[in-house]
Amino acid sequence: MMRVAPGWGGAACMTNIAMNLVQLSQRIRVLRTLRGYTLEQVSELTGLTRGVLSKVENFRVTPSLATLAKIADALGVTMSELFEGLDARPEMVIVRKDERLVVERDRPDSNIVYHALAHKRPNKVMEPFLLEVPPGEARRQKLAHEGEEFLMVLEGTLDYEYGDQRFRLEAGDCLYEDGTTEHTLNNPTDQIARVLCIYGNG
Repeated sequence: MMRVAPGWGGAACMTNIAMNLVQLSQRIRVLRTLRGYTLEQVSELTGLTRGVLSKVENFRVTPSLATLAKIADALGVTMSELFEGLDARPEMVIVRKDERLVVERDRPDSNIVYHALAHKRPNKVMEPFLLEVPPGEARRQKLAHEGEEFLMVLEGTLDYEYGDQRFRLEAGDCLYEDGTTEHTLNNPTDQIARVLCIYGNG
């Protein structure tokens, strides 16, 4: 758990950055885009590598406060502005089918579409997504991330690589894994595959 020290103003209520990775990463990406900056330009301004910045924007790492402070400064916002509203935690939220939020992840490495299913609730310990994997599509690079991951194939067929292992998953099959081992998936068929995927950082 990452805690903000007293004296950070509005950021002091942000007690667990790991629970807000999707909202935080999307906010950083939007701010960078609005300012017309490339990852390379932000890298020059912050001294952080492009790879680190990419992982932050794709919610693959939990950034330290020092890293976030550099990013906020480069984007011209305060830490309080960067965290604003992310500490709110309603008891329950409902996300209707037409309210799903499409988030960018793995681009340009793949065309898999990620639909965030609980984006209305910040500061959560789980992050559920509906993945749509086009026919013949693969994430061409094995990647790892912090935390754990649950996956259930709702429709279609997938080939799943985990470390040096490979598995064929059909509709109804599930897996639960440690996300820190590099993994990837591909759709070997001519039909779209749909997958429920839940990331946990608790």
